[in-house]
Amino acid sequence: MIDPARSFDRAAVQYERARPGYPRALLDLLPLTKDAEVLDLGAGTGKLTRVLVERYRRVIAVEPLDGMRAILDEVVPAAESHPGWAEAIPLEDAAVDGVFAAQAFHWFKNDVAVAEIARVLRPGGVLCLVWNEGTEPSPLPPDYRDYLDALHAPTLDIVRSGPTAEEVLAQGPFGPVETGTVLHEQLQDREGVLDLARSVSWIAHRPDEERVEIMRKLDSLLGEGPYAFPMKAEVTWTVRT
Repeated sequence: MIDPARSFDRAAVQYERARPGYPRALLDLLPLTKDAEVLDLGAGTGKLTRVLVERYRRVIAVEPLDGMRAILDEVVPAAESHPGWAEAIPLEDAAVDGVFAAQAFHWFKNDVAVAEIARVLRPGGVLCLVWNEGTEPSPLPPDYRDYLDALHAPTLDIVRSGPTAEEVLAQGPFGPVETGTVLHEQLQDREGVLDLARSVSWIAHRPDEERVEIMRKLDSLLGEGPYAFPMKAEVTWTVRT
């Protein structure tokens, strides 16, 4: 078993293949102009980064894991990528107009990361926390969903016991928190659905033999597909004071 935060490197290819992208319309909700310089923090393989480079003048991507960052560099060459962590961002003070964290904020050490984000944001800059979530009805077979839910439950209990994003941001120099949602859809073939399961930390961090057995059972529970997943992309943003 390895550190869940580092487990993404052992499933980086599956992450890139199967994780959903983000709708461009999500950026329309934010108070950032096209000439903005922005940071994608915990950028992974660049799922959000590739949308940001289409909109903003300069995009910097920071990702700590080498395997994830290698794919980002290949897929999003227009972004400036750097190794680094949310708790020690490799940028100067007041370096960017916006900081994005897509599917990543829950991995950060709250107080230290919020202070670092505030440090690299210019006054009036925007912090944007982005999430993709599946909505109902799910196209997955009920037995497949039940087994995934059972695997995920211990991790969910830990996440739910922690502070909300709003409570964390209240500790920093930020204004009121606003939210927005854009509905979209993800199409997956059968192998893509299985790759999505392989890419989640609460499966990827397990010992090899256990992961093989989990994937064998998931494979037995999944029909041929293809699968259309109704999704919602959510953004929570706040302005640095």
